[in-house]
Amino acid sequence: MSTLIIDGHVLRKAIIAGANTLNSSKDEINALNVFPVPDGDTGINMTMTVLVAAKEVEKVNTSNIYEIAKIASSGSLRGARGNSGVILSQLFRGFAKGLEGKNVATIEDLCSAFVKAVEFAYRAVMKPKEGTILTVAKAISESALEISFDENDIDLVLNSVLEQANKVLLQTQFMLPELKQAGVIDAGGKGLLTILEGALNAKYLPDDISVNSNIETGNTSPVNSKNAISNASGDIKFAYCTEFFVVLENSSDKIEKDLKSFLEKNGDSIVVVADDDIIKVHVHTNHPGKVLEKALTFGHLSRMKIENMKEQHTNIVNVEEEKKVSKKDYKELGFISVSVGKGLTEMFKSIGVDYVVEGGQTMNPSTEDILKAVDSIPANNIIILPNNSNIILAAEQAAKLSTDKKVFVIPTKTIPQGITAMLNHLEDLSLEDNLQNMNNSISTVQTGQVTYSIRDTVVDDIEISKGDILCMLDGKISNVSKSILDGTKELIDNMISKNKDAELISIYYGEDQTDENVNILKDYIEEKYEDMEIELFNGGQPLYHYIISVE
Repeated sequence: MSTLIIDGHVLRKAIIAGANTLNSSKDEINALNVFPVPDGDTGINMTMTVLVAAKEVEKVNTSNIYEIAKIASSGSLRGARGNSGVILSQLFRGFAKGLEGKNVATIEDLCSAFVKAVEFAYRAVMKPKEGTILTVAKAISESALEISFDENDIDLVLNSVLEQANKVLLQTQFMLPELKQAGVIDAGGKGLLTILEGALNAKYLPDDISVNSNIETGNTSPVNSKNAISNASGDIKFAYCTEFFVVLENSSDKIEKDLKSFLEKNGDSIVVVADDDIIKVHVHTNHPGKVLEKALTFGHLSRMKIENMKEQHTNIVNVEEEKKVSKKDYKELGFISVSVGKGLTEMFKSIGVDYVVEGGQTMNPSTEDILKAVDSIPANNIIILPNNSNIILAAEQAAKLSTDKKVFVIPTKTIPQGITAMLNHLEDLSLEDNLQNMNNSISTVQTGQVTYSIRDTVVDDIEISKGDILCMLDGKISNVSKSILDGTKELIDNMISKNKDAELISIYYGEDQTDENVNILKDYIEEKYEDMEIELFNGGQPLYHYIISVE
């Protein structure tokens, strides 16, 4: 029997099945990363992104296909981790936009949604490259349009699309030199087709399918958290914690402003986050009914939750969630840094960072993790230091989603760049001058990293065996060694030879390095480079034996 239309129930099931399939294949996709370093995490980032979308639609029972697509888009947008996760979230976002106003979808409607998905994804990347997830997404869109000219059975078209897109995926290894040399296809493209394959197989699964989310989600935590105890429920001015989504009938900036203005008169602890045609609302109020009635004037409501906080506050109150800071008490500027390792966290705190999001090499924080950090800082302006090239897009997405603060991202790709940027913030400069100063400073930083290979491969014509020590300089392999100390010494020599005017070398050593090893390295530098000043820091970072900067 032909499938000529699909509704929200079908799409909901497909999204959950796609997420589960990707979850079970994430290790295979991680292994496709070109660099054989232990933080190759495309599979994990895409899985955690799509799992948030799947968990959101799992809560909903509607036949309206646009509502399901929109909810999945909103979930993926906030759950996006890493560059691959952000691009995936933009594909969901464009797909939902393409189904706007539809109760059900024909193959023609799905083709329009695929086109819009590709448009949004390409727009999210500053310099799009072919041979990536973008190429595979475009292949899905183009082949769907071509095949649907002669066929309107959705199952037949999409199965043919999957076949054609897999052929394009195989070609990606010849589109980028690094993929060709490593002999691998693009990891992000493989992840996308894994989701599509799972979605197409959903029809063979039971209708009560659930999300299989048995994956480590990591942990992000503020480093400045303070707790206080309160036994007096009478201290709570507004008793009801009220949360809901408004699905707008007509979206505009004026609606968001009107809703905020109303909430400010009827409560506190207000969070209003807008995403196209959906507004997420959190407010503490004494009149939740009034709040819901007001919201209903703008659209229909979903996922409403009202809790009596006086009943909950008989014991402990977490100041991070319940503290109330008046806007007039906000400082002008706050800082967020992404880092991993106790020593590096303390370092960023000591130079003025307000909130350190735990993450980086081993677990990229999500857009929502970064948004929570933004919301927690009582400041009108926030500067984010991602300190990892794979976190910059998520940080920029968080900046766009922040509604009541101005958020700026300094595109730091490494820990040393983040530290240098912070040290170049000067109190007596304006915000604009500081942003320029910090941005300019990161281009002067050389970063060396010492880690290990997780597989045999070839990168930049260098043959690498599993277990080899990889020494990288500004993201490219500098040298390979069988010894951590020998490899690190050679890396330092390479860094200093490229910067003959260097006067300072800073070394952040990882959790696995002993004082003996660090002192051997220090003695080597002092003997060979007598005039070089050396700074040693116990960074405590995992996976990376040493992180080094020369300036």
